[in-house]
Amino acid sequence: MEHIGTYFKTFVAVFGTLVTYLFGGWSSLLTILLAFVVIDYVTGWMAAGIGGKLSSSVGFKGIAKKVLIFGIVAIANLVDKALGTEIILTATIYFYLANELLSILENAGNAGIPIPPVITNAVQILNDKGDVER
Repeated sequence: MEHIGTYFKTFVAVFGTLVTYLFGGWSSLLTILLAFVVIDYVTGWMAAGIGGKLSSSVGFKGIAKKVLIFGIVAIANLVDKALGTEIILTATIYFYLANELLSILENAGNAGIPIPPVITNAVQILNDKGDVER
């Protein structure tokens, strides 16, 4: 049993080191992105269920896409490190926040849930924050 504790501690240490290297540490923006990704997946699943379109293969593809989002975010952090900047990671996260929020709103709309205008406006605000070219 003592070995399990050692393995768990080793796993946590390696995972923490990997997260720090790939994402520059765990930030509140990453927590929000993770929440949006999970909520988008769940609302997509629910909307598909309500619409009678549940599909395990579509669900698996959705999970793969969510993992790829975090891969792109990690790449953005590494590019920032290479360039000595901090803007690319932040802009990338804001881009995906806007994208995920838009998808959540589409899922809610497909399920027949009305969307408050203030939330719809938030998509544009997040999208503007993700626009690096300004």
